[in-house]
Amino acid sequence: MVSNDSLSRRLGGLYCLYCLYETQPFKPPFHIYISLGELKKLKKLVVEAKNKDIRVVPALVKRMLENKIFLFGSVDLNESSIPETVKQLTDLQNARVQVAYKKLFASTRIEHFIHMDLGAEVDLNVLKKMSTEYAEAKGQAIQEASEVVDVQNVKHIQDDQELMGDVVGKIAENWNVQKELFYQQTRMDQQPAAAEQTQLQVNDDEQGGDEDFGQELEQLLFQA
Repeated sequence: MVSNDSLSRRLGGLYCLYCLYETQPFKPPFHIYISLGELKKLKKLVVEAKNKDIRVVPALVKRMLENKIFLFGSVDLNESSIPETVKQLTDLQNARVQVAYKKLFASTRIEHFIHMDLGAEVDLNVLKKMSTEYAEAKGQAIQEASEVVDVQNVKHIQDDQELMGDVVGKIAENWNVQKELFYQQTRMDQQPAAAEQTQLQVNDDEQGGDEDFGQELEQLLFQA
């Protein structure tokens, strides 16, 4: 029906497809999957049939559209190999995920936080210096107090505590690791190259054109 064979063969394929749909035993019936690329070829078939005054073809396709026989999709399963089909589906899913991420970032402050340098926010170097000085002062105070009083009950304060600066430093390192993992999963920190942006724009334009083919085909049929 949508191959490059002769007009008679393509018309035969269209009739066979319609008969298979009408005679199938399943209720509700299975729909006929047709990609946007195949929809273009179906439109071309209708135009050729009209030019040759084969009026039954526009009427048949019009009936198929009115009965919602077709299930429209964006992946051409008939002409693509399995790896290519999987790649198309993966790219489509990734594009949808990227759109979802952009919508999420547009409505929340998450982008501000994922680009935040935690070490700079808390001034980690100053905090480490202060915590070190505090630990030294605490140790010196306990040492001086031990000369006049029993400090056995408070000596553990000096021995078993990790410096606050070190704790925050580990948190900042873990924060950077988590940010990098998030970047790898979402790719939100990467800007596509100019060529890739051009290709994306071309793909968007083509997809927009494909979506109009259904309406164009219906208009063509109703003019028959």
